[in-house]
Parts: sequence; C-alpha cells; structure tokens
Amino acid sequence: MSPLPRLAYSRTLHREQIGQLDDRELLLRLQDSDEVALDELVRRKMAPLVQVAYRILGDREEARDVVQIAFVRIWEHRRRYHPRYSANTWIYRIATNLAIDHLRSRRSRERVAEPLRLHLERRQDASGSRALSELGEREVAGIFDQLAAGLTERQRAIFVMRELEGMSSAEVAEIVGCRESTVRNHLFNARRVLRVALRERYPEYAPAGHETTEAVP
Repeated sequence: MSPLPRLAYSRTLHREQIGQLDDRELLLRLQDSDEVALDELVRRKMAPLVQVAYRILGDREEARDVVQIAFVRIWEHRRRYHPRYSANTWIYRIATNLAIDHLRSRRSRERVAEPLRLHLERRQDASGSRALSELGEREVAGIFDQLAAGLTERQRAIFVMRELEGMSSAEVAEIVGCRESTVRNHLFNARRVLRVALRERYPEYAPAGHETTEAVP
C-alpha cells in the first residue's frame, strides 16, 4: 500500500478516535498539541458558547468574535488545564470571562458619551447655535474622539478618569502610577488641548470669550 493512502487512512481513523473522547480527554490531547482534538472541541462547543456569549452581549457578531478568541485562548493556555477540573467549566470560564470583559469595555465606551455631554454643557455659552442635547450618544462620542486626538495616551486616560468618571486626583495618581501634581498638570494640558480643538472644530459649542489659559487646579 502506498504511503499516501495509509496517511489518509491514519488521519481518518484518528479523527474517528478523537470523536469518541469526552471533553476532558480532548483537553488532555490538546496539551500534546493535537490540533484534531481542537477541531473536535470547536465542533462541539462553538454553537453553545456563541449562544451564551450572545445572551451576555446581545450582539450575534460580537458573540462569534469573542468565542473565536476564546478558542485561541484555550489553545494558548491548554497546558494550564488540570484534569481535576471540569472541562466544561474551564472552557466556559474562558469564554464567559472574555464576553464579560468585552461587555465591560463596550459599556465603558458608552458611558463616556453622557458625561461628556454634561461636561460640555457646563462650558457651553447660552448663545450656542446648536443644543448638545440634540446630539446622539455616538455623535458625542465621535466628537470626543476627534477632540482627544491631540492628547497623549496618558493625558486622555487622566482626563477620562478625572473629568468624566469623577475620580479624585489621588485615585487617578494611584492608577496611573504618578504624583497628584503630575495628574493635575496632565489634566491642565488636556483641558487646554481640548478647549482649543473645541473652538476650532465645533465653535458652536465653545463658550464665548473664554480664555485659553487657566490656573492649574
């Protein structure tokens, strides 16, 4: 018999054997880098995991993306699995944690919109030609993204935490890993950059006659 038919037969037999294993045995095969075992796990778990992720996220496409990432994590962390743990629990923990993290990240982005609206309203001149209340959340978030383009990553993070999330300077300093005076300086510079960008791009929302400098709070 030629080597090719034998190889084909061997692969088919291996897939049939893998298909008879339970989930725990499949994970143990994964630890030996058996990709056929991973294929079998995907076949078994894809639909139920997508359903769980969909119920968490409320979006089918996002759920599929999360589950695909989950299988990548399962493969990458395959040697962390210990047979004393339930295979199903281990697999679902990875997928649901990813879904929860994704949801938390999305909600965090959505929460930026309304506080930003209030932040701008407090600085809006009464003669503004367009009310911020007319803006949708996505439009407000889009405005913030444009205005914040000139900020450094640290300035943006500090501005969001201090101004939009309402954290104290001490809390932000601990999170970022710097002094409170550094937080105040970053906040001052971020406000200045945002104020200039607001006047240039959205003058209808900029307070009239407001100076471009201010004392460090």
